[in-house]
Amino acid sequence: MERKKILLIEDEVKLARFVELELRYEGYDVTVCHDGREGLQMITDHAFDMILLDLMLPGLTGIEICRRVRKFSDVPIIMLTAKDEIMDKVAGLDSGADDYLTKPFAIEELLARMRVAFKHVHAGSTKKVHLEVQGLEIDTDKRMVTVDGTVVDLTKKEYELLLYLVQNKNIVLSREQILNEVWGYSYIGETNVVDVYIRYLRSKIDEAFQRKYIHTIRGVGYYVKDE
Repeated sequence: MERKKILLIEDEVKLARFVELELRYEGYDVTVCHDGREGLQMITDHAFDMILLDLMLPGLTGIEICRRVRKFSDVPIIMLTAKDEIMDKVAGLDSGADDYLTKPFAIEELLARMRVAFKHVHAGSTKKVHLEVQGLEIDTDKRMVTVDGTVVDLTKKEYELLLYLVQNKNIVLSREQILNEVWGYSYIGETNVVDVYIRYLRSKIDEAFQRKYIHTIRGVGYYVKDE
């Protein structure tokens, strides 16, 4: 079995070396970079199976790297950062990151999140379907959302959240269920990130098209209603 190629972009040299050694021990092929611009160039020039990306980097920030990469690649990206504020996490996920891990972290947690991210990639590649609810259509092959034929511009995480809701239409999903499925890991005590993204979706879909798609059951969760 071919070793998965990981690019680690991290300017803390000691941390980068520690993560590199641990990942190599787990059987990954690891490339390390300490500069944002250099890291972006490496992503452009080479094929990687996953990017581990620090938020604060010399040259280019992790947020900017993520935004640029998402213009040409869906490679899984996990952000590694010292920042722990909810809006910092939202900013990272909005830029296209698949997950967000706050320093200091246990290597076992990083490995677990990497496994989940790879699992999502595999699941996404095998489930090519077309979904529709009241004029809202999701083409999973093209990763495109339209309402009455009008394309809706969604971030990667907004798309994944909407897809999960529509796949489970008429079923009330708790915030914990949504976190586990869409974010791939249980963010204990941080379910407000779900509320933030529900507001984003409602602004872009419900309010923009003056139609009620996403419903709330207070104290329970959210669901997409199919009339």
